[in-house]
Formats: sequence, structure tokens, C-alpha cells
Amino acid sequence: MVNRKTAINLIFVLLVCLVGLVVLAKQPQQRNYLDILRVFWSELYPDGGSTLYCGRQFEPFDRQVNVEHVYPMSWVTKALKCGKRDQCRRNSDQFNLIESDMHNLYPARKDVNKTRGSFPYSMIKGEKHEYRGCDFEVDYRSRQVEPRPEVRGRIARSMMYMQREYGLDIYGRQQRLLEQWHRQYPPDDEERRRNRIIERVQGNANPYIR
Repeated sequence: MVNRKTAINLIFVLLVCLVGLVVLAKQPQQRNYLDILRVFWSELYPDGGSTLYCGRQFEPFDRQVNVEHVYPMSWVTKALKCGKRDQCRRNSDQFNLIESDMHNLYPARKDVNKTRGSFPYSMIKGEKHEYRGCDFEVDYRSRQVEPRPEVRGRIARSMMYMQREYGLDIYGRQQRLLEQWHRQYPPDDEERRRNRIIERVQGNANPYIR
């Protein structure tokens, strides 16, 4: 027969285990960017698709296409003060969570992705396209880029999501422009399709996409 002291100890151990399980359940899912790439391509673009900035059609395993982080990762490393990107991957669970969030990932031509770098978005005077057949403008002097109208809403909602989800900063002028784009260019069927799949795979939706 179990005495009172033993029973109390057993109850205490069970309570500690229960609390531990609750804490673990509430912790954010741990993931990393390199692992999520396979999921990104296979779930969102199994048959190919079109690139963000140029609308170029691509097939699976297109070597000229890679993944763009709409909210730049250099802004994140600076905000988290975790060092260079590789250092952040090794030392910061929060950075890994942010870097691998699929709401911030889009296919892009490699050359355009490289040109964009971490430049903020803006409206640039004139229509001087950086690449033939691609409505993508760059002002190297002010270090800004202007994307084509068809994707401005997607970009805005991705940036605003990252700000809301992770408390990341967007400076005033950029914030106002993104809010304007969000209102001016509402979600289309493709953006809603992506959002549904990401919610199923990643576990959360972008609340700005309705």
C-alpha cells in the first residue's frame, strides 16, 4: 500500500511533468532555412511557377531561380545582434525561425535577387528597367528598388507580416508605402493559394491575406 508521503511525491512528479509538457507545447516550432527549402519548392511550387520581380515562368529545378527573402535577412541579423548570417544560424534559434518563415520567401531570378540585396522598396521616378523584359527599377544612389505593380501588395503583406510576427522594424516612410500598397493591391487567388498551403505546412497564416 502506498503511504501518504509517497503519494504526494508521485503527484508532485506528475505535476512537474505536466507543466514541462505544457511549456514545450507553447515553445515555437524549431526549424531552419536549409531544411525548409525542400518543403518550399515541393509544397508551394511542385510544377514551377513565376518569379516575384519579373513574372518569369520557371520549371522545377531551374538553376536561374532561387529564393528571395522579402524582408532582408541582413536587417534581421542587425536587429538580433547575432553576428553574420552563418553565426546567427549557429547561435540564434530566433534567427532560424525568422529566416525559414515561408511567408517571407518567394522565387526570384538569381540576378534580380542579387541586385535587390537589402535595398528597401520605394517609388522611383521614371521607368528605367534594370533588366530587359522585367519591370524592376533600381536607384543605386539612394539604394532603393521599385517592384512591378502586380506584386506590390504581396511584398507589402509579407513585410507587414514579418513586422507583426517577429517585432521587426520597418522605418516610417517604408511603412507608409507598404500600407498604401496593401490597400491598393489586394490579395489575388495565387496569394491566397500560397497562404493556405503555408498555413497547412507551417502552422500559421498571414493575417493580412484575406
